[in-house]
Amino acid sequence: MLDKAYDRQPTLRARELRKNATKAELALWDQLRNRQLTGVRFNFQRSIGPYICDFVARTPRLIIEVDGGQHAEVEGYDLARTRFLNTRGYRIIRFWNNDVLQNIEGVVETIRQTLADMPSPTPPGNGRGFKA
Repeated sequence: MLDKAYDRQPTLRARELRKNATKAELALWDQLRNRQLTGVRFNFQRSIGPYICDFVARTPRLIIEVDGGQHAEVEGYDLARTRFLNTRGYRIIRFWNNDVLQNIEGVVETIRQTLADMPSPTPPGNGRGFKA
């Protein structure tokens, strides 16, 4: 039997991260779930390639990361990760746990403004409609 074309490990790790989410991640998820923010659908703890992202909006290609103090120690890893995700067309914005917990309104407004400043998704085809 042939192996699956994808690796299940990132999916299993994402599931584990969802079960053990931080208070900051849960607070932000409360604001993003169910298309509450400008009608954009976000997924929580989703894998893109070998990396797991905290919040992913696939259509506008936006990733939101909520970082704890450990990220100050893994700067090289975060840089490589950001480059990988950027090459796939994603924009990444980061917030510290404390920012989310102490100023959720400001964090949500920053996300809202980022979404407003992003280009609209390109329609399928050339955007000119169907040829008769």
